[in-house]
Amino acid sequence: MCHVIVTCRSMLWTLMSIVVAFAEMVAFMSAEWLVGNLDGSEFNVTVTSSHRSDQRTLGIYNRCIKVAQQKVLQCGPYATDFMEIASGFWQATVIFLVIAIFLLSVVGILSVFSMCFQSILKKSIFNVCGLLQGIAGLFLILGLMLYPAGWGSKKVVDYCGPDASPYKVGLCSLGWAFYTAIGGTVLTFICAMFSAQAEIATSSDRVQDEIEEGRSLICVL
Repeated sequence: MCHVIVTCRSMLWTLMSIVVAFAEMVAFMSAEWLVGNLDGSEFNVTVTSSHRSDQRTLGIYNRCIKVAQQKVLQCGPYATDFMEIASGFWQATVIFLVIAIFLLSVVGILSVFSMCFQSILKKSIFNVCGLLQGIAGLFLILGLMLYPAGWGSKKVVDYCGPDASPYKVGLCSLGWAFYTAIGGTVLTFICAMFSAQAEIATSSDRVQDEIEEGRSLICVL
């Protein structure tokens, strides 16, 4: 018999797991990793005063240009395949982030089912998910540590000026996607630790008493 068990701690862990997976996915897909000004070198055009942009942004595999006078935001990938990504460091970043996002997405799905199924192959679903979140957090750290090493690539130099070099952003500034990825990494480890609390909450004596009473929907505050 399936027992739907909802507790404050397990529900909070579920919501956090979904949020962190979504945040990392949005950050990865965003072009707002580096923010710089347009000088025309990237697109081999002469930028006149009537066509200057407020800013242009560079992501891991895509980019955006905002034209001030036309108020148009033009976005698209600069890399049509994996090997065209700006540098080997960014290629490694893509691999690590994709693996981490996949693991976090799996956990996000499992966390929803954890309200009904509390074990996988006789292992606590919370402990399994916590382990996966810990592994995902390590991949996120590796990816974010390698990302600044790619700032010396030609693509970044075109955007951020000749002063750009590994771990030195030049004339650009870091966008919200980079900080979102860092925040998501911190939250990933918090979720991994909090999974133990979710497991304790769903296996408490009060929950077991309600199961013995034959209740299928159990809500414990």
